[in-house]
Amino acid sequence: MSFELKLDKILEKHTAIQNQLISNPNMGGKEYVELTKALSELEEVVARIKAYRKIQTDYSDTKMLFENSDDKEIVSMAEEEMHDLNRSLIQSERDLKLALLPKDEADAKNAIIEIRAGTGGDEAALFAAELFNMYMRYAANHNWKFEILAISDTGIGGYKEATGLITGKNVFSKLKFESGVHRVQRVPATESSGRVHTSAATVAILPEAEDVDVHIEDKDLRIDVFRASGAGGQHVNTTESAVRIVHIPTGITVQQQDERSQIKNKAKALKILKSRLYDHERSIREAERAAARKDQVKSGDRSDRIRTYNFPQGRVTDHRINLTLYKIDEVVNEGKLDEFINALIAEDEAQKLSATDEI
Repeated sequence: MSFELKLDKILEKHTAIQNQLISNPNMGGKEYVELTKALSELEEVVARIKAYRKIQTDYSDTKMLFENSDDKEIVSMAEEEMHDLNRSLIQSERDLKLALLPKDEADAKNAIIEIRAGTGGDEAALFAAELFNMYMRYAANHNWKFEILAISDTGIGGYKEATGLITGKNVFSKLKFESGVHRVQRVPATESSGRVHTSAATVAILPEAEDVDVHIEDKDLRIDVFRASGAGGQHVNTTESAVRIVHIPTGITVQQQDERSQIKNKAKALKILKSRLYDHERSIREAERAAARKDQVKSGDRSDRIRTYNFPQGRVTDHRINLTLYKIDEVVNEGKLDEFINALIAEDEAQKLSATDEI
């Protein structure tokens, strides 16, 4: 089906739904809900189609004027207007194709962020803590709420691992490309010879699962309670408040011990488990869809080294899009990640558009 014919079909469908609703003013129940939902989902695309068709008409009219006028001034003005309209037409078509792409159902969700120290010992743990704080600042920059779910610290300011929940509008759509291995290059404070060390931490961004997204059978869970370890005083070490939940079919395990209450730790552990399961299921579905349509868009595989933070040179490099910014203080200390994130979103859109053109 040609692009223009596809647009015609969408307009016809939109009109047909409108007519159904108009001709049945007393319609109610499930049919009414489904039709109004379908109409709502088409509204944005229809608006873009009408804007695109309007530019097409304006271009055609201006071109006719350019080709048929004997007035040099009018011809010159028409030529300039055609140039502007052509640029608008290209942009409008791109926006329209993006609107027609299948939506990622997780984009509108909140996100759970999990950061773990990788290779590099204490320096990796310190870097993991810096990354966690960097995303907290990024969330604050976007007026999102950041709730700390769990932190396992090293006692010297580093984090072995840390988990947070970021709540706001379209959080996952912005952060989903941050999953992967983040590498730091710098001279550690403990290094006496001044040599630059390379350490790493992993970042995982999971869409927060809602109860309707994931159904967990009680028989599929093994729940263990035990005494919490680490800082927290006598109470933490003498009460079986820590909780470990294992999802037996997948082997996914979540451990939570930050709260003194076993009930609260269990609730937090279940929240994280649901999101990991949702992400697991989603990854399987995405892999199947990608294979079916030969869509080779990179998804930020967590085994990939995605970004390097080089402190001696003051630079941050994203290896997926070959973008380097010499703004390491702004990125790390102020959470100014938008240049990277916007570029990653644009690259993903371009890859998806290219894939649809090849089909």
